[in-house]
This record gives sequence, structure tokens and C-alpha cells, in this order.
Amino acid sequence: MTLPSAHDVALATERRTAARLLLAHPLVTSDSPHADLFPLVRRHADWLGGRFQQVLGYRLLVDSSYARLFKAGLGAQSGHRLVRSTGTPFTPHTYACLALALSVLVTAPEQLLLSQLVADIRAAAADADVELEETGRAAGKRTLVAALRQLVEWGVLIETHGHVGVIAQEADGEALITVDRELARVIVAGPLAQSRDGSDLVRRAADPGFGGPRTYVRRMLVETPVVHLDELTDTERDWLRTRQRREAQAFLELLGLETEIRAEGVALVDPEEELTDLHLPGTGTVAQAALLLVERLVERLRPQEPGHPATGGLLVVGVTVPDGVVDELLAELVAENGRRGNWQRGYLDDLDALREAVLDLLSRMRLIAPAGPLRSEGAGLPEKYAEELPEGRQVTDVRAARPSDGEGWVLLASAARYATRVTVRATGARHEFTDTQQELPL
Repeated sequence: MTLPSAHDVALATERRTAARLLLAHPLVTSDSPHADLFPLVRRHADWLGGRFQQVLGYRLLVDSSYARLFKAGLGAQSGHRLVRSTGTPFTPHTYACLALALSVLVTAPEQLLLSQLVADIRAAAADADVELEETGRAAGKRTLVAALRQLVEWGVLIETHGHVGVIAQEADGEALITVDRELARVIVAGPLAQSRDGSDLVRRAADPGFGGPRTYVRRMLVETPVVHLDELTDTERDWLRTRQRREAQAFLELLGLETEIRAEGVALVDPEEELTDLHLPGTGTVAQAALLLVERLVERLRPQEPGHPATGGLLVVGVTVPDGVVDELLAELVAENGRRGNWQRGYLDDLDALREAVLDLLSRMRLIAPAGPLRSEGAGLPEKYAEELPEGRQVTDVRAARPSDGEGWVLLASAARYATRVTVRATGARHEFTDTQQELPL
């Protein structure tokens, strides 16, 4: 076998670096914090565009001053939300302000006063019959400022004189804003023209198109921390299980991601710990409490004899979290670690808020999930989605792998990787997720 030359190795490294950058930052400009790598993206634009289209069905647009990777969605409740500078997630009103601002900016003059931009946003809201928080009040002003600051971060708005935050600080605050109309036009990636409303836009954006199951599964792998088998349809599970070794090599070469294959599902792991917007273990009250909680949940709820149907075992992807257990364990953790661990006073005084934040983090990490219908049961599938298995083909039965009815939470198999106790089973079957505590890419 011929070894690759130094030139081939350098070329592959450059392309992988550029691909990782675009995956983590779908909009890169020539004057952004990642401007030093922008020349790499331009140099390999044709190759990157072809690979992203072939592997993930993503379109790449590279211009002289920016590169935009148009990602596709994964369906309802699967997006990567925007957050304010404080870490607070965008509210529906903030997203409304952002969308209305973009609708104004695509045809705005190159420069305009901040007061005119605010007036235009209000007019656009009235024309679209969208009810916004009163922008004259403090809360409404902060919401609008959060949306405008996001546009500044993206480079759509440039604060030529003054800053957008002035409208929340001074009654008659003013600033001069420069607009990049081209960037404003490429921010939204979904099929706006064909969509009837927001829900329809989310549904259409999640349609993998001609790539069908293979494209959707690949997107799930690179855009979520872990893919459990019962989150896939029969056709998707069949494709994944027959191609997972080959796909593992492809993701290693394209993105430098390592594939972890288990009985319950598959995860892509980033050894460099760069392609993630979620960290566990992590710093701060919520991350610390979440890690301690998931450890105790696994200790208490770990199934006795999980296995794989191929060896006569019972596949367990998730188990029900009994009512009251989360509150009980969080109260214990606060009593044991809260004061000593310098946890935020606000959370110590408001256990409901702590519970909500912790469950939100664990849910986004796919360590727990709300009970409800699953994709393997047909929930959330795009219209006319391919669902025919090759004749005579059998796939892993996931019908009883986790509870999918009722309310409450389900502890997922991937949570066991954060357990303090590791169980090694002396069988030939693939084992359950363990506690290697590596960050997973998003």
C-alpha cells in the first residue's frame, strides 16, 4: 500500500480544518473572529461544497467576503437555539424581532439611523400582523437589543457610530448603522417561499430530499450528541447498521470525528473537544448539578439485564424516571453541595428554576428525554418520506426499548457514560454506554 505524500496529508488537513470550521460556524466572514481560516475555506470551496452536498445535503455558498453553509433542520424541538450575552435563550419575541429586522434589512439603505431601523421594524410587524412586546418599555427594548446584537455578531449590522444597546439605555439614544444587505439575505437557510407558517418551515427544512434516510441519519450524527436506535425509522436503522463502519471512516476523514458504536445507538466524538456548544462535565451551577443528578439517576434506575436482541437480550434505550425522583435527588444535591460548592444563590433559593435548567441541559445532551411518540413510530416524519425496507431485510426491534407513552421523563442509555460505576459484561454482545465522559459534537 502506497503511503500518502506530505502534500496529500497537508491537503487533507487543510480541508478537514475548513470543514470543521463551517460545521461549527455556518457563517464565516473575512473579518469575523475566524478570519484567519477564511482563506482556507475559499481555497477549498469547490471540494467543500461537493462533500457537504454529497454527505449531508448542505449547500455551501462562498463569496469574496463570506462563506455560508446552509444547514438543514432535524424537525421540531431539534434546533440549536440562540442565546443572549447573559446565556438566556432567545424567546419567541426575540426571534420575531430578529426575523422582522432581517425582512427590513434586505432592502434597507447602506446606512441608516438606529431610530429609523426601529421604526421600520415596528412597521413591518404591523404589516405582518405580528404582535411584539411594546418596544417603548424596558423589557421590549432589551428584547429588540438582543436581536440587533445578534445581527451585529453575524456582521449583518456594523455599529459605525454608537451602538445598538443605546436604545435600552437612553430615551433618545441614537446610533448610525451600516448594513450588509448581502449577509442579511443569506442568514435564513430554510425554504421561506414554500412555507405556509413557522411549523411548516421547520417541517420542510427537515426534509432530507433525494438523499432520504442516509442524509437524515448523517445529519443526526453530526448535529446531535448521540443517536439512539429508536429515534430512527426502520429504513434509517437498516441503513445505519449496514453502513456504520464505512461511515465511521468517512466522518473521521472529513471532520476528524471518532465513531462510538453501541447496542443502543451511535455517537460521534470529537477528540479536540471543539465541535460542541454543550459541555458536560462543565463549569457553573447548572452543569455541576446536572452531572451529579445524572450519576444518581443512573445508579438508581440502571436496568438489571440490558442486552441486544441478536443475542437474545433485551434492548433498553430508556427507562422511566418515576415522579418526584428528580426533585428528591436535586434537594439532596443542594443540601450536600450547594453552599460548599458555591452554587448560585438564585438557584439555591429557587429549586424549580434549578430543576428546569438542569433538565433542559440533560435533554439537549440527549441523556434524558420527555416521554412521547418516537420517530420509529412515525412521529414527525416529512411528507412522502421513503419508508420501504429491502425485501427480506430485518432490523433491530425497538418497539419496547423505551416507554413512549404517558408524561414525565425517560432516562436514556447514553446517560450511563456519566455514571460513577461501570459494568463490564462477559458476553460477545455490544455493551451499554459507559462513563468515558467525552464531549460530543453538536
